[in-house]
Amino acid sequence: MTISSNLAEDHLGGHPWSQLSYFAGEEDGTAERLLREMPEAEQPMARLERLGPAALSTPELLQLLLDARTDPMIPLRLQATWRTLNQMAHASPLDLLRVEGMTRLRSARLRAAMELGGRAMNELPEERPIIRSPADAVRLFAPEMAGLEHEQMRVLWLNTKNQAMGQSLIYQGSVHTTVIRVAEIFREAVRRNGVAILVAHSHPSGDPTPSPEDVAVTREIVQSGKLLDIDVLDHLIIGDPNRWVSLKERGLGFG
Repeated sequence: MTISSNLAEDHLGGHPWSQLSYFAGEEDGTAERLLREMPEAEQPMARLERLGPAALSTPELLQLLLDARTDPMIPLRLQATWRTLNQMAHASPLDLLRVEGMTRLRSARLRAAMELGGRAMNELPEERPIIRSPADAVRLFAPEMAGLEHEQMRVLWLNTKNQAMGQSLIYQGSVHTTVIRVAEIFREAVRRNGVAILVAHSHPSGDPTPSPEDVAVTREIVQSGKLLDIDVLDHLIIGDPNRWVSLKERGLGFG
């Protein structure tokens, strides 16, 4: 899910935080002055307790997370640096520390919160989802993988009813390095008595078009699955949000 960083478009309408994007770049410190002079009842903590977290704007949530009361401009600086929360989540520790007011502790808190949010989105519900189509699997993979700036491979393992039993991260690395051990792909499925797997990996370019190497790896995974009596249902390539390709549907590597 992509969340706009334009505070003027915030759903809170007339709330003070929704107007500050107009002043954030002013040299006279208008935005900071407005934040510091905000009534106690309109401060993020009071609004959270009164209305709940869903009612708070993104910078309000960031202010609470980063304990930025002494420097209330930090959330606006972060949003001026990264257009979306997805981009912010994938920022390096060094890039985060380049933002004025960010410390190692604040950077660690932000990265931990982003990771927890991603895990919550990726956590399987108590009623295991049934994978009936590639799109069903994409909905489980995409929250963690869409828009990544580095390559990542994940595996979903399923039971005899095609219910997703869980997923694991197999590989994560730089754009220029890809080391895939086929044994690792099947390890959890074997350990948990899974009968089928579904593989997905990300393209840092954002373009999910399969490469010849993708097809060759798929063919090797499918053949290994046959030896282990584990069905490989598909190999998905995840690019930018809402962009993905099923190699099975295209008949690549499954012949």
